[in-house]
Amino acid sequence: MINSVLETVIQQVRPLARQGRVATYIPELGKQDPDLLGIAMASVQGEVWTAGDWDRKFTMQSISKVVSLGLAMVEIGEERVFSRVGVDPTADPFNSIMRLEMVAPHRPQNPLINAGAIVTLSLLPHGEARERFEAVRDLARRLTGSQDLNLDEAVYLSEKETSDRNRSLAYFMRSVGVLEGDIEDILDSYFMQCSLSVNARDLAVMGATLASGGVNPFTGERVLPSKVCRVLRALMATCGLYDGSGEFAVRVGVPAKSGVGGGIVASVPMRYGIGVFGPALDPKGNSLGGIAMLEKLSQELSLRVL
Repeated sequence: MINSVLETVIQQVRPLARQGRVATYIPELGKQDPDLLGIAMASVQGEVWTAGDWDRKFTMQSISKVVSLGLAMVEIGEERVFSRVGVDPTADPFNSIMRLEMVAPHRPQNPLINAGAIVTLSLLPHGEARERFEAVRDLARRLTGSQDLNLDEAVYLSEKETSDRNRSLAYFMRSVGVLEGDIEDILDSYFMQCSLSVNARDLAVMGATLASGGVNPFTGERVLPSKVCRVLRALMATCGLYDGSGEFAVRVGVPAKSGVGGGIVASVPMRYGIGVFGPALDPKGNSLGGIAMLEKLSQELSLRVL
């Protein structure tokens, strides 16, 4: 039954998805085919269903922020993380510097925007960029149950060469004492984590692991404490689609996190994880087709929890 629902959703959404545009501010992402559309669902009992271009690889981009935040909460504790980064939704774009500069104290509003993710990475107790990245990558592999999560070198280099806005955020935060350490080294680990390559099934399993309270339903491993998963789902629900989070909560009603690579991971507590992929984005940087697919699934399968 679920397979047929997924196939129907793909067909219904495809014309709408073509109205979006791929991200071009990272030149390598601009090479993606805007017609691609894929979806996968995984249950907390260990079942999986797929449709469309579910097996096409794309980079996690901001979805990786959920992974690095979970890692930081485990390694240094929730209290320390949220003493440096807020938990409030933002009405600004994901890479905005305006509110960061205008509102004191000058800490990022939440860990799922660029500034917040950069600070979160800086707190990890690892010596240099490659070690930080490998720690995030290893947790992502455990969350998805896939050892085939690796760095997309071309996207990483493209992002590193064109990320003046992220450098501006980082150097401003250092100037006001929010960020400490070697800025270029911290940013390098950020560019690498964003360039982790996944498919929709990987995201579905990740979502199911978060939905089950931290136990991967396919490997049986407890990957994260249940309390950490509750915090991650709460932030996904309130901040996961940047300045489109409120509209998404009304339309879809499930915790989710998007990335400009075209992916969205959704987590329905104690039921399902969902991974969608559509590289054509709306003006806020979220997958146009991905949101539409999740909205239809939420209605068809009564997934709403918000």
